[in-house]
Amino acid sequence: MRFSRVLRGGRAAALWTAMGSVVLTGCEFNGLYDVGLPGGAADDGNAYRVTVEFRDVLDLVPQSAVKVNNVTVGAVEKVELAGWHARVRLRVDGKVKLPANAIAELRQTSMLGEKYVALSAPVDSAPTGSLGDGDRIPLSRSGRNPEIEEVLSALSALLNGGGVAQLKTVTTELNKALEGRENRVKSLLSELDTFIGGLDGQRKEIVRALEGIDRLAARLAREKKTIATAVDTMPGALKVLADQRRNLTAMLTSLSKLGTAGTKVVNASRADLVANLRSLRPILAQLNKAGSDLPNALELLTTYPFPRNVTGAIKGDYVNLKITADLDLASIYGNLAEEPKKPGAPDKPGLPDLPELPGVPLPTSLPRVPGAPSTPSSPPVDPDPLCPPVCTGSYAAYGGGDAERFPAGVSPALAELMLKGMQP
Repeated sequence: MRFSRVLRGGRAAALWTAMGSVVLTGCEFNGLYDVGLPGGAADDGNAYRVTVEFRDVLDLVPQSAVKVNNVTVGAVEKVELAGWHARVRLRVDGKVKLPANAIAELRQTSMLGEKYVALSAPVDSAPTGSLGDGDRIPLSRSGRNPEIEEVLSALSALLNGGGVAQLKTVTTELNKALEGRENRVKSLLSELDTFIGGLDGQRKEIVRALEGIDRLAARLAREKKTIATAVDTMPGALKVLADQRRNLTAMLTSLSKLGTAGTKVVNASRADLVANLRSLRPILAQLNKAGSDLPNALELLTTYPFPRNVTGAIKGDYVNLKITADLDLASIYGNLAEEPKKPGAPDKPGLPDLPELPGVPLPTSLPRVPGAPSTPSSPPVDPDPLCPPVCTGSYAAYGGGDAERFPAGVSPALAELMLKGMQP
């Protein structure tokens, strides 16, 4: 009886062992890491997973907190090695909204506290998108804070092998250098403050100048081949200049002499030159007044003796010509009708001057002669008209061509020839 009870107890233990093995082999179990910490974020089934890559996770372990703005919003589910860096899987509450370019940092709750992962929006760029399930934060957006051990190690290196021991020497020498020069140092600091303030006030100009230098550097970079060719050609050009050094020296010496002579000439003729320039002032003023008339006149001068529009009158083998003549027919007819003047007689030689006669006394007044009867004056006679038909426009007033009716010296044939076409 007792043996059967022991047997039944052994069978029950084996059964429980088998059931535990089945459960453990069917589900992943990471020991106590799968047990949530008190006060940690609970998984309500509405969370999303995010993978973060770190170069160094220090002593971060699963179930460590995930915080946003120092508020716990999730937990670390898994830490594994991926090549030469660590890969951490985070569980984040679904109610927490983060941008797709969020950053992750390893931080510490206190100097000796536990590690946690802090998620936040980027500082140096604008947030974009939304972080969701399965997203990955790369190494470029992850990091960690310095450890207390690293800080103490750096401080130990500074205190033991650094320059702390020389601080007293540096302070002593600095006091010696500034002793008696406090006012000058104060003035220097004031001027330095003014200088820095001026630089600060000209930041835009400085930035603009730097941008201009950047553009110049970019252009020089684009013209690198041309600059290299110029540099390669420079030795030959310098050799040519070196070969012509004597000629260049002689030219410069002659140029110096020419400058000296020119200076003397200018100084000697300065008054005349100024007077000539002042005399030119009214001429130049009138030329300025002429404006565009002078170049237009010169343009017409190049077409002499034909006007510019003469080409429009040429039609094949003939030319259309229209002339407006302003003629004085009276002068023309007079020049044709008058007889040429006969040459005058030669001048007679002058007689010699007579000697002066002695003065003869004359009476102061003569007796008046009785007046003779005045003769009637004849009416004024008009001189023969030069060309009456020209003035009247008709030669019929003189008999229609009768030679006896024309004034003396007028050729009737010539008058008729010139005036027939002027009949009304």
